[in-house]
Amino acid sequence: MMGLYILLIFIVCAIYVQNRGKVKHTKLSRQLTDHSNLLAPVNCLFYAFSKVGNKPYFDTQLFPQLKIFEEHWEEIRDEALALHQQTHIKASDELDDLGFNSFFKAGWKRFYLKWYGANLPSAKQLCPRTIELINSVPEIKGAMFTMLPPGGRLVNHRDPYAGSIRYHLGLATPNSDDCYIDVDGEKYAWRDGEAVMFDETYIHYAVNNTEENRIIFFLDVKRPVTFVAVDWFNSVFSRVVLAASATKNLEGDKVGLLNRMFGSVQKLRMQGKKLKRFSPFLYYASQYIFYALLIYLIFF
Repeated sequence: MMGLYILLIFIVCAIYVQNRGKVKHTKLSRQLTDHSNLLAPVNCLFYAFSKVGNKPYFDTQLFPQLKIFEEHWEEIRDEALALHQQTHIKASDELDDLGFNSFFKAGWKRFYLKWYGANLPSAKQLCPRTIELINSVPEIKGAMFTMLPPGGRLVNHRDPYAGSIRYHLGLATPNSDDCYIDVDGEKYAWRDGEAVMFDETYIHYAVNNTEENRIIFFLDVKRPVTFVAVDWFNSVFSRVVLAASATKNLEGDKVGLLNRMFGSVQKLRMQGKKLKRFSPFLYYASQYIFYALLIYLIFF
């Protein structure tokens, strides 16, 4: 009986998450298979106890500790450009980046600076000033440089975990309204030296309709909450689960457990895509049977 109650909580929270905001996935199949459903009950706790409210964009003045990055943005930019010239801002060479693997086909590239406690010797060696600035702000859980090439587009998606708030600082951008992010139907065009903060659990996408690369400084900032138990859970989940999603920039960087497993899972997914091309009916039938079995094993 307890399993049924927990399942009902998951269903109610997933319905809320899928209907949150102005922009929603239009297909029921997309809503049912959205990975954000897995963490829906946890995310609802973050929404309920959020100290900064719940909206697509946040005023950066709510996070004065982050002002240091705008004040030193040119130093950060210089290290990012040096990495770019050395081709260190790149897609993964292997199937070991489950969080962003789907972005690589759009030409998106990254260089990790910090990831939920994981050790990244390459970042300390190649970006000492940026790492020094990051380490001065304990609320930062993840950080990277990201590049979106000319013509690049990241499709509509929502990130699965609401324990952080996303921060972008323009470093080397086209400074054009044709290069922007859209969060829940509201556009923001990146500009060099200017920062924006948004809730990545709203549906969002990014576009670079210019002839120039877009390089930004990307942070995951711990979401402030009013309830100490929720804050404690956030810290533990970050250290245990999200740290396991760490991956490497260069040899010598640690790859977390989830990404060491990701290659095998991704190969299985590729077989699923072959089945989808052969028979969409069999593909979706197999998918829903798998989810039904998973729900039964977990909750009953």
